[in-house]
Amino acid sequence: MRALSNQVALITGAGRGIGRATAIRLAEAGAQVVLNDLDRGLLDETTAEIVAAGGHASGFPGDITDPTFAEAFVNHAVATFGGIEIVVNNAGWMDIGPAQKITDAHWSAMLDVHLTAPFRILRAAHPLLARAGAGDEDLPHPYSRVVNVTSIAGLEGAPGAAHYSAAKAGMVGLTKTLAKEWGRHRIRVNAVAFGVIETRMTGSRRPDRIATTRTGAAARLGLDDRVRERLLSAVPLQRAGTTEEAAGAVFMLCAPEPDYVTGHVLVCSGGLSSMS
Repeated sequence: MRALSNQVALITGAGRGIGRATAIRLAEAGAQVVLNDLDRGLLDETTAEIVAAGGHASGFPGDITDPTFAEAFVNHAVATFGGIEIVVNNAGWMDIGPAQKITDAHWSAMLDVHLTAPFRILRAAHPLLARAGAGDEDLPHPYSRVVNVTSIAGLEGAPGAAHYSAAKAGMVGLTKTLAKEWGRHRIRVNAVAFGVIETRMTGSRRPDRIATTRTGAAARLGLDDRVRERLLSAVPLQRAGTTEEAAGAVFMLCAPEPDYVTGHVLVCSGGLSSMS
């Protein structure tokens, strides 16, 4: 039996980057994965790839910040696979700008996607996670698992990203609080704080890397080459991480081995301790 056989995992932001790699990794370990992304085309590609490899996957496109999304996402998982044992809150985005130029709308949009939406998903999933966690002690997974994606920006701050850093710091607080509240329900709640992982958000800034935010504003994705070079030079491993390595960190907290670990923030950064 594979490590996550017969486990149902919800993963947001699974169309590309860390979310896609995580979905593939959990499916390879036997999980039945329910995937979300705002981009339906990318979501369909990830879902099809997992199914073609013999895995079990179902896509659920949509905007996680929609107040009705969480209940619908959870209901889809139950209707498709019968329950939920794992939730990975991964979806997010980041852009750069000085704090004094961040508008109220932009600030709210960043907190909505990185903090409010994950909270709603966990609130909606709690009855299923608690039911799954109340299983037999002899089962391979006596605990349900939550893995929240945060960043070292949320631990140490990041110049030019006050809104992002605040949201990711909030995710740390949410993780530690739920670990304390939900431990009695046999739910482990942990987080992974990433450093520089090779994604659209941390790659070199290019003219074609533009995303439209929920507020309708255009966000430039990626880092200025000088900033990126400075960050990478401070990484003890001397390189950015791959999305597969990032997915490995998430998988570690979903696997059975760390079943006595909860309320922990695993730093996956190649040794980088600060984004400044």
